[in-house]
Amino acid sequence: MQLNETDKQWLDETWMKIQSKISAECDRMGDKIPYIAENGIYKMDWGKVMLPFWTNGFWAGILWQLYKETGEDKYLKQARSTSDKLNTLLIKADELHHDVGFMWLHTAVADYRSTGSSDGRTLGLHAANLLAGRYNPQGGYLCAWNFEGNEGWAIIDTMMNINLLYWASKETKNPRFRQIAIRHADKTLVNHFRPDGSVYHIAAYDPQTGELNSFPPGQGYSSDSAWSRGQAWALYGFALSYRHTGDMKYLDAAKRAAHYFLANVAQTDWVPLVDFRAPLEPVCWDTTAGVIAAAGLLELAEYVHELEKPLYVNGAVNIIKATDRRFCNWDPAYDSIVANGTGSYHGQGGRKFDYQMPIIYGDYFFIEAVLKLLGKGIFFW
Repeated sequence: MQLNETDKQWLDETWMKIQSKISAECDRMGDKIPYIAENGIYKMDWGKVMLPFWTNGFWAGILWQLYKETGEDKYLKQARSTSDKLNTLLIKADELHHDVGFMWLHTAVADYRSTGSSDGRTLGLHAANLLAGRYNPQGGYLCAWNFEGNEGWAIIDTMMNINLLYWASKETKNPRFRQIAIRHADKTLVNHFRPDGSVYHIAAYDPQTGELNSFPPGQGYSSDSAWSRGQAWALYGFALSYRHTGDMKYLDAAKRAAHYFLANVAQTDWVPLVDFRAPLEPVCWDTTAGVIAAAGLLELAEYVHELEKPLYVNGAVNIIKATDRRFCNWDPAYDSIVANGTGSYHGQGGRKFDYQMPIIYGDYFFIEAVLKLLGKGIFFW
């Protein structure tokens, strides 16, 4: 990555602040699994509140990144504590859903990649088999969630989770996982993308025939709006599918998603609103969409022509620096780094506790993007 001296200095200083912040959090946390910080404190342990929740692998992901760069055993110990909790769910398949990639890529598979743990490999493959079991062969997609009546729903988020299947095929030399991932990516490419490069969050298929029925409203403003985090999942997810397959149609899709994201986030000083196509009021930010997109833009920059790289690298740097300037808390006495993350535009299911709050995956993707810019970190995807 070609950066100017000012940006290099900022990166080095930011990495030092990350280490200070996460070290202090790790010392305070014990064996908690955090989700949101309330008034600067991770009060609730999501390992006790809702162990199957999709975000519960990201704290471990942060810890593995810090362990890789520092070698400090406290990060290894706490990361494995999270793994041990999540692994109890592998015998409770009815409590798990499409997000097992997020959960096990950053725990068991990260342990295998970092230490060569044979248990990590086995548990990661178990999770991959559960994800593969969600495949609807008639429709060619992986079913999202476990809600009755929604058996035909597929969502853009799953583009990140199929990386568990790509990994499983490489590990086992069994093509079935990869074949499922490719079929899901192909179906998503055909039906989730609009001509302007924006994406639908949810596509609803008839689970018996595979016929596309509708686009239900999801976590954005409406079914035909442009939920910014969904746009970031598409950007990063298709860049990763290109990495794993070499299929140019996925790289082109990632670029389309990236161009739509960049055009919109540039209008709001490089921090995205929750939805790019929503009323002007109320103003509601989702910093998590920005940092996910930044990590995805840096991934995308690895595969484009040399003269294209600055568009994506500069976009990522602008997003991370704006997020730092406007919404980061670097005081080691307080939990969380990135504020103003939002789970959904309307507060999903009446839920407001993750509305413009610090959310753990915001910190994870912020740290991942900084490490990418520094040429450091573990590749989890």
